[in-house]
Amino acid sequence: MVDDNWDSATSLAMLLKLAGNETHTAYDGLEAVEAATTFRPDVVLLDLGLPKLSGYEVARKIREQPWGKEMVLVAVTGWGQDEDRQKSKAAGFDGHVLKPVEQAALTRLLAEITTARSAG
Repeated sequence: MVDDNWDSATSLAMLLKLAGNETHTAYDGLEAVEAATTFRPDVVLLDLGLPKLSGYEVARKIREQPWGKEMVLVAVTGWGQDEDRQKSKAAGFDGHVLKPVEQAALTRLLAEITTARSAG
């Protein structure tokens, strides 16, 4: 979970941990790239408006790596216009959800992405 809002990052990470997931948090774009490089998570929930590197830039940097091509990237943001969704898709995101995140909606989205990847 990557968000420059400490409370947002921590609370979503806690919810995911309670659901049985291993979680790590980062609070800026550079830290996000370092964490992805170190931990190689299956899924990265990534805010778009981050300091140091935007979420778009983080997604591009992850996708440039051989290990980042299969990683699931989901934009978790307050930016929900069509243009924002198009930009996140172009940067390599698999999904785009708006804050505040509903856990059930996030679970559905991750299941849809996983199903689509295994079918394709």
